[in-house]
Amino acid sequence: MTQSLKISIADDEPRMREFFRKSLERLGHEVVSAAGSGRELRQHCELHQPDLVITDIAMPDGDGLEIVAELTRQRPLPVILVSAHHSPEFIERARQNNVLAYLIKPITDTDLVPAIAIAMARFEQFQTLEQEATNLKQALEDRKVIERAKGILMTRSGLEEPDAFRRLQKIATGKSMRLVEVAQAIVTAEDALRID
Repeated sequence: MTQSLKISIADDEPRMREFFRKSLERLGHEVVSAAGSGRELRQHCELHQPDLVITDIAMPDGDGLEIVAELTRQRPLPVILVSAHHSPEFIERARQNNVLAYLIKPITDTDLVPAIAIAMARFEQFQTLEQEATNLKQALEDRKVIERAKGILMTRSGLEEPDAFRRLQKIATGKSMRLVEVAQAIVTAEDALRID
């Protein structure tokens, strides 16, 4: 079983909210909120910061997919969508809104177990990939700054590329700074001295 999760549920039908509450608690999860509308779901998610949201598409005050899109723009959040509808249009919209599982009513406890496990595993993978992409982007930006600083040292001091890089490393070591911090200081100083 997946670890115990804080889950927000939303369904316009009170009997479905009660089903989810009982089923999820039986499975070892904590239902931190049960909303009957999209507005309530938004408020509950802001207040309780759940680990997972399980929501119906049909809400009295709007489309559950629009609410999901709004919630996930504010904070990455795994979502399991529940619906009596399973048209290709709904499925495509769910995919576009990063829904990680789509359950068709009627639902049983045994439907929830794999849906939760898969949704949480996929969410972790997405988070890991997003962090890796952020790290790679930062590494590329750092590399650009270092290359520019090397170019400045080569031009100003007449150094060859390997010597300019070694000078950057020596300054960084001597000042207990990261290489990119030294490079950024050189680039900033060069920009300040440039007369256009």
